[in-house]
Amino acid sequence: MTDTRGGQRPNVLFLMADQLTALALKIYGNGVCKTPNIDRLAARSTQFRNMYCNFPLCAPSRVALLTGQLPSKVGVYDNATEFAASTPTFLHFLKLAGYRTVLSGKMHFVGPEQQHGFDERLTTDIYPTDFGWTPDWRQAIPIAPSGMNMRSVVEAGVCKRSMQLDFDDDVTNQAAQKIYDLGRLERDRPFFLCVSLTHPHNPYVTTGEFYDLYRHEDIDMPAVDDLDPATMDAHSRRLWYMFRRDEHKVTSEHIRTARHAYYAMISYVDAQVGRLLDALEAMDLSESTAIVFTSDHGDMLGERGLWYKWVHYESAVRIPLLISLPGQTQGQSREQLVSLVDLFPTILDLCGASAPAAQAARVAGHTLAPLLAPQRAGAAQPAWDDVVFGEMNAEGARSPRLMVRKGRWKYHFSHLDAPQLYDLERDPRELDNLAGRAETAQVEAELKQLVLATWDPPRLHEDIQRSQLDRLLIQQCLLTGEYRPWDYQPHKDAARQYVRSGPLSSPSVVKGKLRYPPVAPAPMDTPRPPDMTSLD
Repeated sequence: MTDTRGGQRPNVLFLMADQLTALALKIYGNGVCKTPNIDRLAARSTQFRNMYCNFPLCAPSRVALLTGQLPSKVGVYDNATEFAASTPTFLHFLKLAGYRTVLSGKMHFVGPEQQHGFDERLTTDIYPTDFGWTPDWRQAIPIAPSGMNMRSVVEAGVCKRSMQLDFDDDVTNQAAQKIYDLGRLERDRPFFLCVSLTHPHNPYVTTGEFYDLYRHEDIDMPAVDDLDPATMDAHSRRLWYMFRRDEHKVTSEHIRTARHAYYAMISYVDAQVGRLLDALEAMDLSESTAIVFTSDHGDMLGERGLWYKWVHYESAVRIPLLISLPGQTQGQSREQLVSLVDLFPTILDLCGASAPAAQAARVAGHTLAPLLAPQRAGAAQPAWDDVVFGEMNAEGARSPRLMVRKGRWKYHFSHLDAPQLYDLERDPRELDNLAGRAETAQVEAELKQLVLATWDPPRLHEDIQRSQLDRLLIQQCLLTGEYRPWDYQPHKDAARQYVRSGPLSSPSVVKGKLRYPPVAPAPMDTPRPPDMTSLD
């Protein structure tokens, strides 16, 4: 795809929230959440109504985004699996195409490689980079390696400050500054700037500034009340115990307060989006920059008595996707089923870059470029394979949890748990499991065949357990003796900041170079004699 402005390659501002379900946003039909900046972006974007993550957990989901492959295909199974340096990401191909690639914020890379194609990282990450959060499927009752429990819900509410605010304020500040710098100093080189926030990830706390945007009585409650663990599917029941749900009596007030804070955290995200859109405007970059807004996965928010992610129910896997092309002024929506793996080829397409045939053949996603073209009244819909795939191979599982959605049907498969089949048109809340019924046997057989054509579940099970045992051993070794962390350390070179000695030591020169818009030097009324020392 080429830019209509004389073939100039567009910049890309890639905005990513953490644990943001599409079902919480006004643009996806939620009447509670207040997001004026996201709404104004949507008004000039293509909005994908049925966008899915490929793994409802942070690190693997981001691997799907960056590689265009299902995480298990590149050996990533959970939040503590090493993302191999030898695995190409779309950032590598953008760099080879001449793009400046920059990351501000969270990407949850695990392992000693902490850039994966980014030229520059402006911040460190918020979570560990080692193997400390490795699951152990040998446990009869799973334990969350991160220690996550229900305190995020029962202690939800207002704070004056939080670690997540510290992190995301820094992420946005650094990103806005980078937009100013790119706009002043590197206008002739296209950039890809990823700004990845940790909001609205639990714990559900934020400041009164955002909490007070909402009346408590206006906060909607879960559409599906708490289910008795005895009636839950096997995976949901394991999660119920993994988060130690029985340690606290979770009241309706706890639920409403947690959801209130979650909406307020989304409004915080919206404010950061506004700051970054304003920075583009200030630097006259809006007309040359494509903007993508999405998330890594959703949040159950108390639906069915479940919280956070780790499941293939809609609240956890449906995420937003907005793509605004340079110069686009009109919004449109698309109903096709798409997922994070589709962004790899889409971004390369937008930027006029490509992957060699050997790497491109491994990409599971399809470019969304045909769906971004303006939709003319009465025109035929672009041909599209309406199938998305998902997996959940982390804590809480006891075998690979695999999902396929095709058209109206969603199928959950595990070779050790009972299957689940839902008709999302008739049963959008996924309460009536149709697996094993005669009237849906043909549909179930077709979807199971898609699963088995995509994965080898017993072999995958063996690979995951072998990986878990190896990482548990190596983590024990890493923590024995002197600990050498892999966490990314941002580098700041003070010698290159502000006014310093050297060829451009004149304050007038340096300050003039960093003024935007630039101005021509004012002519001298009285030329200075050539032998006079600079007075700058």
